[in-house]
Amino acid sequence: MESILIVDDEKNYTAVLSVVLQEEGYETLTANSAAEALATLKIEDVDLVVTDMKMPGMDGLELLGRVKQQWPDVPVIMMTAHGTVDKAVEAMQKGAYTFILKPFDNERLVLYSQKAIEHHRVVKENRRLQTEVVTRYSFDNIIGRSTPMQEVFRTIRRVGPSSATVLIEGESGTGKELVAKSIHFNSLRNEHAIVPVNCAALSEHLLESELFGHEKGSFTGAVARKKGRFEIAHGGTIFLDEIGELSPNLQVKLLRVLQEKMIERVGGIEPIAVDIRVIAATNRSLKAEIDKNQFREDLYYRLNVVNIKLPPLRQRVKDIPLLSAHFMKKYAAERKAGKPITGFDPDVERLFLNYHWPGNVRELENIIERAMVMCPGETITIEDLPREFRDQVKNTLHLDGIPVDAQLYETLAWVERRMIERAMRMADNVQTRAAEILGIGKSGLNQKLKKYKL
Repeated sequence: MESILIVDDEKNYTAVLSVVLQEEGYETLTANSAAEALATLKIEDVDLVVTDMKMPGMDGLELLGRVKQQWPDVPVIMMTAHGTVDKAVEAMQKGAYTFILKPFDNERLVLYSQKAIEHHRVVKENRRLQTEVVTRYSFDNIIGRSTPMQEVFRTIRRVGPSSATVLIEGESGTGKELVAKSIHFNSLRNEHAIVPVNCAALSEHLLESELFGHEKGSFTGAVARKKGRFEIAHGGTIFLDEIGELSPNLQVKLLRVLQEKMIERVGGIEPIAVDIRVIAATNRSLKAEIDKNQFREDLYYRLNVVNIKLPPLRQRVKDIPLLSAHFMKKYAAERKAGKPITGFDPDVERLFLNYHWPGNVRELENIIERAMVMCPGETITIEDLPREFRDQVKNTLHLDGIPVDAQLYETLAWVERRMIERAMRMADNVQTRAAEILGIGKSGLNQKLKKYKL
């Protein structure tokens, strides 16, 4: 909820304006002097200052200067009487968002406040993007040089500049939201926000209000009008995570948004145009949901204009050392005690490569974050990993790829060849390094390479 600071030496006036703005869904703070306003700004996150021009002591013009000096992005609306219009013009020259002449009607104040806060939202988002986009959501920070991930990168590059709807499919923990943000931040909409919504986190009623907004009095508890995520994302992107969890009713409403680019708030009757790009994600098979009559086929095709399938970590083993090094570097700053960690013991690397990773990249990050805390030395060893993780790795055997009628000798040879091929890929064909990964000598590896003609 956006916060507005109202500054006026007349207490009754601040009380009245506070009620007016609260009815529109804003949180309000009040101050009866410029000094009190500055003190409030130091401890509260304020989205807009509405201040009177004439006040005893420090006047509104001086307050404006102080605000712009310390909080340059916070918009300021000046309230002034007809006799001080020249001062209001001066205020505009010094950075005020606008001024409003007393007496004024409440609708004008609400309109100016809405525009000022929207401006502030855009400025804040742009500031955040300038620092976040380059560092977090560039291709360099979606870690992966495996063939499946290179295909993902190529798709992001192609689809980014368009406004096409994208459906991202993948198991939990594979990084679907990171890919969605990368698409947005490499698009022509990157000056506007990407607004995420977890469709599985809210009940149908609450999710409908969250997506489309509601009018005051539309249901019990709707004490003020509220914009929905689609309106907030206007000009930018909305990311609908776990789209397979949408109820049939909300599926119909989303289909209308995709077709007509219009929404209606809950309890509203006027359609509202929205210019948004939709990126959806799911860890389910939507085609299977269609077969079970749980998901609309027409909505599926509207969402699935461009499809990105994120591979599970077990299918991109080549990326595990890269991801491990990335997470080790990420959590190095949080390691307050002990020596800096420089790497992983070969036994840990081998264990990571042989594990099935049902939790995917998220699980790997969690394991490394914990190990960075528990490691007493400079190298992460098996003892630094959670016991339940070690036991799970030791007791897990995956037979999915082995035919039920396979012979033992042939199967062991098949597994050995696959492990050698994987180790060589991981080691960039450096035999000494591959031998370390496999836990055998270089001469033994050389013999096996000849045996399998690798």
